[in-house]
Amino acid sequence: MREEQQHPLLLHPNNPNNMVDGRITNTDDLIGGERKTWDELKKIWKIAGPSIFCRFAMFSLTIITQSLAGHLSDLDLAAFSIATTFLISISFGFLRFLQSQLKMAIIAWSSAVSLGVHAIISWLFVYKLGVGIVGTALTLDFSWWLSVFIMYGYVLYGGCPKTWNGFSWLAFTDLWDFFKLALASGVMVLLENVYYRLLVIASGDAGSSHVDVDALSICVTLFGWESMVPLGILAATGVRVAIELGAGNVSGAKFAAKVCMLTSLIIGMIFSSLVLAIPDKLAMIFTPNSSVISVVRKLAYLLAPTIFLNSIPPVLLGVAVGSGWQALAAYINIGSYYLVGFPLGIFIGRVLNFGYMGIWAGMLGGSVIQILLLAIVAVTYGWEKEVQKARGKHILMDKAVDD
Repeated sequence: MREEQQHPLLLHPNNPNNMVDGRITNTDDLIGGERKTWDELKKIWKIAGPSIFCRFAMFSLTIITQSLAGHLSDLDLAAFSIATTFLISISFGFLRFLQSQLKMAIIAWSSAVSLGVHAIISWLFVYKLGVGIVGTALTLDFSWWLSVFIMYGYVLYGGCPKTWNGFSWLAFTDLWDFFKLALASGVMVLLENVYYRLLVIASGDAGSSHVDVDALSICVTLFGWESMVPLGILAATGVRVAIELGAGNVSGAKFAAKVCMLTSLIIGMIFSSLVLAIPDKLAMIFTPNSSVISVVRKLAYLLAPTIFLNSIPPVLLGVAVGSGWQALAAYINIGSYYLVGFPLGIFIGRVLNFGYMGIWAGMLGGSVIQILLLAIVAVTYGWEKEVQKARGKHILMDKAVDD
């Protein structure tokens, strides 16, 4: 194949018009660039697809356990939901963010083995052996560890030859720099994940009945389940923005962010519509209690806009990860959620006596503020300056190699 017919993966910064096959591709407009948008979508879903499947599969372990607990009794559902609220949010919000994108396929595969085994063992323990809620917790632990050992064995025995050469002290090289980067990114996503789970704790502490707590926990679980999609898009956004900025292609980074945002908004709209259309059927996954189902039906009018709004921040946070201002994003999350949204929710819910729906409404206000602040930073961020920094680092590295 002739050189001029080849399509480069990244566009060169010295090509001001970014010409490919005689076409100008440096535009970051979605309208009129259908082919470019389609190409970008393929790149995004190559990253986001396995990530979403993996997260869905692992989160479904909790879904299965919670649904079994709910069909045992309403009190078991409330107890299990409160007990796992922070544990699950911490693992998915912090530890899962540190996983590598290089072998996401095997992570997804191991999650789907674990999920199948968990479903069978949970059914056996609960319905055949009658071990109750303690049995459901034990099967959840077993399934989590099964996934860990499958992934560990795959890496240890040659599954990642390009990234794993065995145990070495070299693993501690530049560990502090990695830790700082990972900590900022992990805390940023952790604060995002924990936020709405506080709703269950705050409502239970406010004296809500176990029926209300059950309904809220179902809504928060459905919200968390759907959040696996935008979290996967967050990972894809971060990778795509980082790659384009690293190549000096500011326009390409902005275009990737726009395509990710459009994709996430469409998916959020679909899931929001689904919640409004069939809240009863979604609630029946977790409980047969008609009283709980009725409360879930009422809460669907808050759950739907929450899901839609949640489709926006992950893309903006992905931009933060890809362009290096995740520490600022973490501060924005702290201010929006925990200095404004949660106190506002407590004020509306408890002081003004609007109950758990008032708490939820106030927390939605915190989400709106977070979106506005992240959008302002993303729009005003010095993309070109970041590219110049990257170029300066590359020049220094090239000089070091030449010397």
